[in-house]
Amino acid sequence: MIDFLQPANVVAPQLLGCVITHNGVSIRLTEVEAYLGADDPAAHTYRGKTARNAAMFGPPGRLYVYFSYGIHHNGNIVCAPEGDGQGCLMRGGEVVAGEDLARERRQRPDRAPIAYENLARGPGNLGRALGLELGDNGTPVELTLREAEPEWVAGPRIGISKNADAPWRFWIPGNKTVSTPRGAPKKR
Repeated sequence: MIDFLQPANVVAPQLLGCVITHNGVSIRLTEVEAYLGADDPAAHTYRGKTARNAAMFGPPGRLYVYFSYGIHHNGNIVCAPEGDGQGCLMRGGEVVAGEDLARERRQRPDRAPIAYENLARGPGNLGRALGLELGDNGTPVELTLREAEPEWVAGPRIGISKNADAPWRFWIPGNKTVSTPRGAPKKR
């Protein structure tokens, strides 16, 4: 069982190998990033609570969904005690159920078919595959726990400019659904 009251950097590696189910699609998480609220300049909650990030300050074990670059709905799993504003960004995973629906959500008719490993690779693609929307903010996460802890590594987060060197990106090494690693990972 995952204790979502723990800090995001403790919860994040525990999410690897777990399966999130949402809107008819299930994805086994292979890559996540931790964001530690007021102690983390890269966190949406660093400067305090706003209408946009309010779900991150809510009860742990719920979704925080935000619109990124006017294109993607990205999803975090809220953790730490209520009011702390911490969460784990779901960065990548393997579609284990609902593949046809995930493809329907992701596939553009003018493009070549999407490779299986790219269906939920990257936070925007994962969010689209799950059908995340802003209305999902604050809803409980449907998570199936992993049977065993997978091998995992930690390293710097990617795609951000603030506090990027913090080793709070966690992933399953060698898995094709994981974004290209940057920096020197630390094996755990």
